[in-house]
Amino acid sequence: MEDDSLGLAEIVRLVNAKAADYCALSDRIWTMPELAFEEHRSVAEHIAMLEHEGFRIMRNVGGIATAFVAEYGGGSPIIGILGEYDALPDLAQVSGATEHNPTTRGGHGHGCGHNLLGAGSALAAVALKDALEAEGIAGTVRYYGCPAEEAGGGKAYMARAGAFDDVDIAFCWHPWVLNEVMTNSTNAAISARFSFTGRAAHAAVDPHLGRSALDAVELMNVGVNYMREHMPSNSRVHYAITNTGGEAPNTVQAYAESSYSVRSPNLEQAERIFARVEKIADGAALMTETSVKMQRIGGSSEILPNDALQEVMFENMRRVGPPAFDGADYEFAKELREKALTDEDVLAAVAAHDFSLSSKILHDDILPLGGGQAEMGTTDVGDVSWIVPTAQCYTACFAIGTPFHTWQLVTQGNLPAAHKGMVVAAKAMAATAADCIRNPDIIARAKAELKQRTGGRPYRCPIPLDVMPSDLRAKV
Repeated sequence: MEDDSLGLAEIVRLVNAKAADYCALSDRIWTMPELAFEEHRSVAEHIAMLEHEGFRIMRNVGGIATAFVAEYGGGSPIIGILGEYDALPDLAQVSGATEHNPTTRGGHGHGCGHNLLGAGSALAAVALKDALEAEGIAGTVRYYGCPAEEAGGGKAYMARAGAFDDVDIAFCWHPWVLNEVMTNSTNAAISARFSFTGRAAHAAVDPHLGRSALDAVELMNVGVNYMREHMPSNSRVHYAITNTGGEAPNTVQAYAESSYSVRSPNLEQAERIFARVEKIADGAALMTETSVKMQRIGGSSEILPNDALQEVMFENMRRVGPPAFDGADYEFAKELREKALTDEDVLAAVAAHDFSLSSKILHDDILPLGGGQAEMGTTDVGDVSWIVPTAQCYTACFAIGTPFHTWQLVTQGNLPAAHKGMVVAAKAMAATAADCIRNPDIIARAKAELKQRTGGRPYRCPIPLDVMPSDLRAKV
């Protein structure tokens, strides 16, 4: 390892020095799961830690109460490190269990590991800040507190407000079951709510006077189902009926609504499919003599990979090495796999890489650069990547085969194995940022690559200007 002030050895030392504090932060966030745009306590915990470290805090970024920026230093380059802290509904679960055991009925839970994500990114930002401070090196470190990745696209709102416009490079990570640098793109997404209004009536005495909004919701769903055969196979359309119009079957439902999410490899294709979904909604309203109102409730752009940054991040991950799991980590992961995971879960987790990985319980290696397949999921990190050269890594925090957005992931989210993966990610991000500060040519190459990938097209936010999180309430 190198001996200079911003070398890997120093970054590792600085991360290790404060790792316990930020693992404790992650555990506190795990105990207070909050949904999209409601992460007030989680934000307060992060801000308290970063203010204590000497960061300047900018609140209400983009007009969002749970979006903030913590900044240290000054001048160029400006390094952005992205954090998240939102949870998911109906995933409350006790820690360290191998069977479903909700802490509260219908409670929330960190089913995507964002308790780890936010804290790990904060640890990386603090370690980088400590290195710059110790040596008096110019540069600006920014931690971006980003809400609502799961539902709402918080970073898209922040991007729309110009929060990333002056950033030189950005880094993030995500808890995962494998250790790798992300080299593929993701799907873009558009989400909207469709509200149907009809006319109430007694369902037995005078049903002919009623116009059922629930019928319209169901007919829209039928129409979208038929559309699925006639759209690109790499696209997805998801839905949820969010308001059925009440529980009384003897009343014609005068109001009902559903939410839809369209995913495609790029925003342009997602927009084309979404336009067809809108036509189907109009058709359902026409057939039922109801009216329909569409409201966009979120959106994300596809990720633009950046080879220049990914190569540097991969080298740092290789040198840091995988998490050092111990016997207790393996013992619990093995028990969970035997009792709560299926062979199909395990094969799905490794299918994009190498099926031989299915024999492992925890991942104890670093995957080669560029070995994965296209990512079908969506993240609002994509919106940042259209503005700023961005790199992201995954680290093993959970047993191989753990499905995301499940209680099986929640139960592992505050265990020592998860902490070890988080700390590896912090080292990789901070070390890569330090390399970029020491070698400005990396930043120049990353910016040139971003310009080439966009082809000169400016960033276009998928969320309309007249939509704000305050309009959406907790219904997203």
